[in-house]
Amino acid sequence: MTNRFAPFPAAASLTVASLLLFGTTSAVTADGRTLIRAGSLVDVEAGEVLGRHTIVVEGETITTVEEGLADPEDGDTLIDLSGHTVLPGLMDMHVHLTSEQAGAASYLERFQQTPADATVKGLIYAKRTLLAGFTTVRDVGGETTAILAVRNAINRGEMPGPRVFAATASLATTGGHGDRTNGMRPDLQGDPGPKQGIVNGIEDARKAVRQRYKEGADLIKITATGGVLSLAKSGQNPQFTEEEIRAIVDTAKDYGFMVAAHAHGAEGMKRAIRAGVTTIEHGTYMDEEAFELMKEHGTYFVPTISAGNFVAEKAAVPGYFPEIIRPKAAAIGPVIQDTFAKAHRAGVPIAFGTDCGVCPHGSNAQEFLYMVEGGMAPMTAIQSATVVTAKLLDIWEETGSITAGKAADLIAVEGDPIADVTRLQDVRFVMRAGRVHKAPAD
Repeated sequence: MTNRFAPFPAAASLTVASLLLFGTTSAVTADGRTLIRAGSLVDVEAGEVLGRHTIVVEGETITTVEEGLADPEDGDTLIDLSGHTVLPGLMDMHVHLTSEQAGAASYLERFQQTPADATVKGLIYAKRTLLAGFTTVRDVGGETTAILAVRNAINRGEMPGPRVFAATASLATTGGHGDRTNGMRPDLQGDPGPKQGIVNGIEDARKAVRQRYKEGADLIKITATGGVLSLAKSGQNPQFTEEEIRAIVDTAKDYGFMVAAHAHGAEGMKRAIRAGVTTIEHGTYMDEEAFELMKEHGTYFVPTISAGNFVAEKAAVPGYFPEIIRPKAAAIGPVIQDTFAKAHRAGVPIAFGTDCGVCPHGSNAQEFLYMVEGGMAPMTAIQSATVVTAKLLDIWEETGSITAGKAADLIAVEGDPIADVTRLQDVRFVMRAGRVHKAPAD
C-alpha cells in the first residue's frame, strides 16, 4: 500500500498523564505501542456503533482493533477513552483555509494582505479545523503560495493541521465568480489569463490546468456559475461553455486531477456534470434533471449548508456585505438546505462539505445537524464525512475507517453521536496519523 502521508518525527515515550497534559497545545507521538481504550467505537463501514474496543497504534498506523478493553504491556502507552465514543477522523471536502469571511472588510484584503499574511491565517485555521475533529480537508480555492505553504508545512510535520488536498486558484471566466479583479476600478483590473486562473476558450482551459500542475495543486476547482460573495450581479448564471469545461476535465485527467465545480444555477451545473466534473459544490438551484444526471454520471454533491445559512443570516445585517452581494446572499442562502433534502431523497451521492472560510473555521461539525434536519440519518451523515469522502479522494485504502493497516486518524466525543449528532461539535480527542493533538483532561 502506498503511503501518501508524510511521516511525523517520533517523540519520547510518554505516560498517559503526561500525554494528556499536552491538551490542545502540542502534538505527541508515543514510542512503541499506544493502546486506545474506546467505550464505544463507530464502525462506519458497517454503519454500526460497537461496544468496548481497544485500538492499537504503532507509529502512524492502526495495527489491530480488538474487542474489549485490553491491558497495556511494559513500554506501552495507554489512552483511556472508555468513557467516550471513538470515530475515524472526519473529512471536509470544501474549505478555504487561508481566509475567513469578516464582512465588508474582507473585500479590502486583496489590496492589503500579502501571501505571508494568508499563510499565517492558514496555519491558524488549519489547527482550528484539526482540533474540531477534521483530519483531512479539501481546500477548493485560495492564494496559491499560501495554501501550498500551509499544506507542505503540515505534511512535513512542522505545523499541526489536517491532511490538505489543495486546488490553489480557482478557474473562472473573465468577470466570473473566481475573477478576483471584479469590482476594481478599470485601471487596476488588467486582463488576467490562464496563469491567474482566468479561462476564455479551449486553449486557455488547457493552459490553466497545466499551470495548476506546475504550481503543485492536488485538484482543479472551477466556478461554473456565478457566486454569492463575488462583486458581480448574478449568483447563478452559467459562466463556462460546456466545451470549455470538457477541455478542463479532459486535461485534468491527463494530470491525475479531479475537478470540483462551484455551481448555484441549474444550467451551469448540468453543463459541468455532462462534461465530467467529479463534484458539484453548493448546487443551490439543482433540479430534477440535474439529480438524474448526477446519478447517471456518478457525480458527488457537496452541499455546504453551513455557508448558505451563514450568508443568509449576515445578509440581514446592514453593511455586513456590499450592496451588490446582499440580495444574492439573502436569496441563495436559505435554498441550499432544501436542495440538500431533495437531493438526498433522490439518491444523489453526497460528500460532506461546509465552505468554512465563509462560515467560521472550526464550526465544520455544525453541518451534521443541518444534514440531519434535512432528513439524513446521523450514521449516513457521518459516513458522508468518512467512507464517502475517503473514496472520493481515493484514499480509502489508507484512511476513513478504524481498520488495521490504515492511518491512525481518530477522534472521540462524549455520549452517542448517533442519538445526538451535535456531540460532534464538541470533540474531546484528536489523533492524526498517530500523533495526539487534543486529549481530555483527567
